Amino acid sequence: MSFLKATSVLSLTAVLALGACTDPALLDPNDPYSKTKQGALIGGLIGAGIGAATSDDDKAETIIGSAIAGAAVGGLIGNQLDKQAAELRQQLDDDIGIVNTGDRLIVSLPNDITFDTDSAVVRSGLKDDLSKLASSMQKYPDTSVEVIGHTDSDGDAAYNMGLSQRRANAVADELQANGVPYNRLRTSGRGEDQPIGSNLTPEGKAQNRRVEIVVIPTT
Repeated sequence: MSFLKATSVLSLTAVLALGACTDPALLDPNDPYSKTKQGALIGGLIGAGIGAATSDDDKAETIIGSAIAGAAVGGLIGNQLDKQAAELRQQLDDDIGIVNTGDRLIVSLPNDITFDTDSAVVRSGLKDDLSKLASSMQKYPDTSVEVIGHTDSDGDAAYNMGLSQRRANAVADELQANGVPYNRLRTSGRGEDQPIGSNLTPEGKAQNRRVEIVVIPTT
């Protein structure tokens, strides 16, 4: 296959994959398997593109095989995330946010239920939820876990950066104490650099004070 033709196939595959991401049928919030379908479709399209780009014109079976393999991997990842997200929503406190993006889960711990003001000590009331979250991570071991601390913009930016890192470390320590292996965990503090609400209102500041636990499939 010529370089030009291979490039054209990959470009078309990328367009189709992006279209799949925005297909309303695949993003239906009432469909508990929407992420599974989305993962399978995108995996299949990408697999087909790779197969087309690396095969000769007379080897269509390579394209088909790549598409099937890509769909299988994408579907397995999507199915795992669908199941894990549904289980966590049943198990965890309603104040804890759980977002399934299709390729990862983002578990958001609001600061008001996680830490006292200016503290990096995890509140005792949250420890049961973190234990359940750790059990879920052990049930689904083929993932890496990023723990990211965030603050609002009040106070000194350098201090906020350090506080967000200490809080991320404290949450990661709880997960490790409950059985999540150290080599699956990474921590970082973002301070006030990644707000999700306005720092001009009390409500927005409350949204920004959070720790996010990002669960990313590794296979």
